[in-house]
Amino acid sequence: MAGLEGLVVKNMTQPYRPAARSWTKIRRRDTTEAIIGAITGTLTRPGFRILGRHDQAGRLRTVGRTTALRPDGAREVAEHLAPPAPATRGRVCGSRAAWGSRDVLDAVLVRPDLVAEISADRAVDHGGVYRHPLRFKRLRQDVEARDVAGFGQGPATAVG
Repeated sequence: MAGLEGLVVKNMTQPYRPAARSWTKIRRRDTTEAIIGAITGTLTRPGFRILGRHDQAGRLRTVGRTTALRPDGAREVAEHLAPPAPATRGRVCGSRAAWGSRDVLDAVLVRPDLVAEISADRAVDHGGVYRHPLRFKRLRQDVEARDVAGFGQGPATAVG
């Protein structure tokens, strides 16, 4: 369903109480793909991944970041990471540590040729940027970066 982020569950007799967290929110999650464009940490021990999709001009635009990688996921990703071409080396500017945060992640660009399968909830800002951290599922070595949906084109498109 388009626009449905999830459900809120409560007892039928339970009133709404401002600033109280007594109701349960169940978010709907979809599986999709994005390109790994930057990481925190090092190429041998990545932490978070900054994910993107190409816009119509061919630029890789950030769509979100993942939660911290577990050790097994970090090893899997590290085996395939490579630094970017010399002309594109640098740091990622403006990648926020969390939605609404002023803190900026210290992330390093990588060669944007790896595709990650991710699990994402339906909370998406205009333009296709996820509000909440994405969950890394696995590398999609059977999918090339050029085959990933474009920026703003169905960020919650399910994997076939």
